[in-house]
Amino acid sequence: MSTVPKSRYTSEQYLAIERAAEFRSEFYRGEMFAMVGASRKHNLISLNIAAEIRTQFSGRPCEVYQSDMRVKVNKTGLYTYPDVVATCNEPRFEDSQVDTLLNPKVVVEVLPPSTELWDRSEKFEHYRAIDSLREYVLISQDHVLVERFACNTEGQWALQDYRTLEDTLVLDSVSCRIRLSEIYSRISFEESNADAKSVGE
Repeated sequence: MSTVPKSRYTSEQYLAIERAAEFRSEFYRGEMFAMVGASRKHNLISLNIAAEIRTQFSGRPCEVYQSDMRVKVNKTGLYTYPDVVATCNEPRFEDSQVDTLLNPKVVVEVLPPSTELWDRSEKFEHYRAIDSLREYVLISQDHVLVERFACNTEGQWALQDYRTLEDTLVLDSVSCRIRLSEIYSRISFEESNADAKSVGE
């Protein structure tokens, strides 16, 4: 989420503006927040995991969306755009436009430095308010690290992390298994190291 809020709007005004806008914005408490563009690595990782989930959904009554599917957290009023969102329930939408999902089962966020703190903290608090959500996945784009937060039947969240390309991310709620080597396909971490060194010099 960007740090430059716009004027205050109702959710109805936000949706009307957003549906006609060229660029996407998130919405919370009357404010619209323009989203920043994503890097090559961010886009590749998002596409890789969405493609793997879509392949495993073949022949099943499940759906996966990437980037442009808006999600609303009914209990807090946040409208946001996860990098990847999936459900194996009958999808429910806010209205007849069918562009605002209400019942995701899995949400995936790829972590750029600019929004990592938000994705890990406040945004996760919003997501936890979605009754249907069972798994929240955070993926580093600068090194091999996938963190899976899973909600049990008592509403408690537990963390499992994966740190090697040979590991397999298990998404129990949608019955998918994804090798980290697939998630990080075509990603070079040498580029990240070179960028970090140039910043520090």
